[in-house]
Parts: sequence; structure tokens; C-alpha cells
Amino acid sequence: MPVIEVENVRKYYGEVRGVDGLSFSVERGEIYGFLGPNGAGKTTTVKILVKILRDYEGTVKILGRNLREWGKEYYNRIGVSFEFPAVYSRLTALENLEFFASFYRKHLDPLEVLKVVGLENEADKLVSGFSKGMKKKLDLARALLPDPEILFLDEPLEGLDPASARRIKDLLLEMRESGKTVFLTTHNMYVADELCDRVAFIVDGKIVLVGNPGELKVRMGKRLIKIEYVASGDVRTAEFPLENLGGNEEFLRILREHEIRRINTEEPTLEDIFLKVTGRRLV
Repeated sequence: MPVIEVENVRKYYGEVRGVDGLSFSVERGEIYGFLGPNGAGKTTTVKILVKILRDYEGTVKILGRNLREWGKEYYNRIGVSFEFPAVYSRLTALENLEFFASFYRKHLDPLEVLKVVGLENEADKLVSGFSKGMKKKLDLARALLPDPEILFLDEPLEGLDPASARRIKDLLLEMRESGKTVFLTTHNMYVADELCDRVAFIVDGKIVLVGNPGELKVRMGKRLIKIEYVASGDVRTAEFPLENLGGNEEFLRILREHEIRRINTEEPTLEDIFLKVTGRRLV
């Protein structure tokens, strides 16, 4: 049974469209990415799924139960981190987590959670002195406190340095391996490509394509090999179809007779696919 089931959900803000006819499902132990430009409906979707927005049309089921039937217990089962951190600047990092932990029926040890996100050395420092990236990590720590079955993340790596981003990526992959589900909204194609089991392209409040990133790139890319080699002192390039590549005499001749600089497939990025499908860019 999917842990998230959304069927024909519609939400408008007056005359302004949020989402319109949205339908999808997310499996347990899956990192599911919502990929789209700003204003596409990503944040509206998350706000519906975490019960911030309740005046929507359609049906949403979480963990096999209609979302409208969930009470306060729901927040002991999920974790949420939005793009802009929700933390208190006048408290220390540890005090923040201890305060939020008091809301839950059960929770992980706040100091241990700080260690998970790499903030253990800043536990007793006021958040007012934190950088944007540190606040982002603290907000993620807050979302991890109830040891959630489903983690909702909105632009989770925004503002993080490369080392911190790598740490958080590894954390999310570990959560997936332990059977937890991550619902991730982003316009960062590289994050989605690296982390997500499936991505959904959303435009104007509608999903236009869903699939595994690797499979989408194979299906919608050129089946070509591009080879860069040195001939007569010059760097040259040539392209060959993947079909019957081992029997392509010109390709084999180049391999035999020339210094090879690079060989790669002409694989599209998720942004290339998004542009091809929607006619729009991700940003």
C-alpha cells in the first residue's frame, strides 16, 4: 500500500491556481521528488500533505488513512522542513530541539539529532549567530525529532556548503534504506537526479511526467556515444549510434589508432527533459 495517495486534488487561492487535478502516489521506502519551477505548485502540495492547507478538493490518504481523519497523532508520524527554517534565534540549538521535542509523544534524543546533522559542536550556541546553512541544518534536525515515517522536505540543501550537503544527502539515503519515505520538493535538478527514486515534473499545478531519473534520461535522450580524440595534434570529436557499436569499424579504428581523451553518452539532464516536455526551464 502506498504511504501517500493523492487523487484529483485541487486548490485555488481565489482566482490563483495552486494545484489543479493533482494525482500521484508514493511508496514506502522511496525518495520521491517534486521537480518544478517556482510557482508550479510544489509548496502548495506539501502544505496540503502536512495539513496546513485544509480547504482543498479531492482525496488524500497518508499511511492508509484519509488525511482529513488524522488528528494530532499525525504529527508524531511525520517530519517537516520548509525552505525557510522555523527556529528560534534567541534560543540555543539544543534549547530549540528540547522545546520542539516537548510537543511529541516520543522523540529522539535532541543532542543525538544535532550530531546527525553535524551541529553537535554548536549545541550551546545561540541560533542568532548561525549562518543560513546552519539554520537549515537545525530545521532539518527539528524535522527528524519524532523519528518520522515520512519526511517532507522543501529545498533541503538550499544554502548548505558542499560538505554539509553531502552529509545530508547521505542521511536521506540512509533513511530510505531503513524503510522511511522522503517527499522532496526542489527545482534543483542535480539534487533530484542524485537522490530520487522517482521524480514528478509539475507545471501550473499539474503533473506532466513521472519516472525514475535514469530511465527518463535513457528513454528521452539520444542513443549516441560521443568520443573525443587526438589526431594530427588536434583534438577532434565524433558521434556514433549505440546500436551495434562493437561492430562500427570507424569507431573501432579511432580506438586503435588515436589517443582517446574522453568517451561519454549523450545523456540529457533532468532539466533538458523538463524543457523538452514542458517548454519551460526549471528556474
